[in-house]
Amino acid sequence: MNGEKIVNINAADSVVPLSTQEDERPALVKKIGKTTYRVKIHFSTTSRETMNDKIKRMLRNEAQRI
Repeated sequence: MNGEKIVNINAADSVVPLSTQEDERPALVKKIGKTTYRVKIHFSTTSRETMNDKIKRMLRNEAQRI
C-alpha cells in the first residue's frame, strides 16, 4: 500500500475527489504529511433520514453541547 491508510467513513472535509471506483462507490483522498488517506464513502439504502434532516440534527446536537 506504500504508506496508504484506508478509512471507511460517511463523510470527509477538505478532500480531493478521485474517479469513481470499479464498484461505483465514490472515493476521496487527502494527504497529510507523508501519509495519504483514501476514504471510501457509502450511503445507507435503508435510511429514512434526508440529508437536510441529518444536518439539522447534527447542528441541534452540537448547539446543545455549547
